[in-house]
Amino acid sequence: KYPFFPFVKSPRCFHVFPILYFTSYQDVFVVEVTVWMSFDGFSFFFLFFFFTSRQKSEVGRPGSKVTQAEDVMHLAVVACGNRLDETLNMVKSALLFSIKKIKFHIFAEENLAEQFEKGFSQWPQTVSSRFHYSIYPITFSVGNADEWKKLFKPCAAQRLFLPVILKDVDSLLYVDTDVLFLRPMDDIWKFLKAFNSTQLAAMAPEHEIPKIGWYSRFARHPFYGVTGVNSGVMLMNLTRIRSTLFRNSMIASGLSWENLLHPLYQKYKNHITWGDQDLLNIIFHYNPECLYIFPCQWNYRPDHCMYGSNCKAAEEEGVSILHGNRGVYHDEKQPTFRVVYDAIREYPFEENLFQSLFYPLQTKFLDTVNTLCGRIPQVFLRQIEKTMRAVYEKKVVRRVRLPRE
Repeated sequence: KYPFFPFVKSPRCFHVFPILYFTSYQDVFVVEVTVWMSFDGFSFFFLFFFFTSRQKSEVGRPGSKVTQAEDVMHLAVVACGNRLDETLNMVKSALLFSIKKIKFHIFAEENLAEQFEKGFSQWPQTVSSRFHYSIYPITFSVGNADEWKKLFKPCAAQRLFLPVILKDVDSLLYVDTDVLFLRPMDDIWKFLKAFNSTQLAAMAPEHEIPKIGWYSRFARHPFYGVTGVNSGVMLMNLTRIRSTLFRNSMIASGLSWENLLHPLYQKYKNHITWGDQDLLNIIFHYNPECLYIFPCQWNYRPDHCMYGSNCKAAEEEGVSILHGNRGVYHDEKQPTFRVVYDAIREYPFEENLFQSLFYPLQTKFLDTVNTLCGRIPQVFLRQIEKTMRAVYEKKVVRRVRLPRE
């Protein structure tokens, strides 16, 4: 029985034509459904409108508080010198694809703090409503601050002190400024649930092939595993780090994270090349059960393609997180990396992802096919295309209700 025609048992023809309108997936969606029904020569058209929306959250701003009830991911980055634009582009890439809200912890020199606030204020409200951020000064709780600040690259050693500074944060993802997300941050965040009872951090190997790896050939200090690990993308359970005593080569008993850092640096400072990354390798050399290793696709660097493709996970699934170390976003040595960086930087928020990001990216890749990394465009494009399709699926709301008999 049809409530609007109780005297009719059933129609001879029944057609449904859904038409979808939407602005952005933060706003209101309208679904218009046109129903055509034919009863013994009579035709009727009915229009049904359905509305749905997503509740907007508080606009991201410095010092915004995130309630415990919210399911929030934490991301930390350290920016000094000329790293402002790189950092903003990294944050942009994380927001383009991620699902959950993100709290950014930005450690920056004093002169950059105002520039970060200015940059974020220029983003549309639909974007700023999806994240919070706090900006912190560069600080080191133990040892000589000037010495720490100059270790390897300006301020890079700050990441070692995150468990000490962010005492109220349980877990976070640290990334270098030259990192770009090509899929939701939510996906790497899930690795936290894969940790066993002893694991408290996760990183990717420094290299996949020992005979061409840096640590396996040149290191003058202990390092993790066969090829060492790269700290440009590091997932951390800070609560576990703060509560663990770490074995070391200096004293028989274990040391807490904060008490370990300075004596470790004093012992090895004349033997390390890559600064804080070397110190992390030394720590996990003596505590291998504490480290979870995720595949190279989560920290894909020029080393994975400039000597021939050697990241099997990226060949199969595509790059998940692109790490443009060696300054490749800003020179012509590896143009494939620069193409991705420029495409994300030039993409206008709220524009069509395929028309304004993916298709221009594909076109620019044609100019790189004669380079070492450009020979494998599918490695760079496969995952980001998959991610964009998933974003569109989440934007589209289909709700068609047919009359009940």
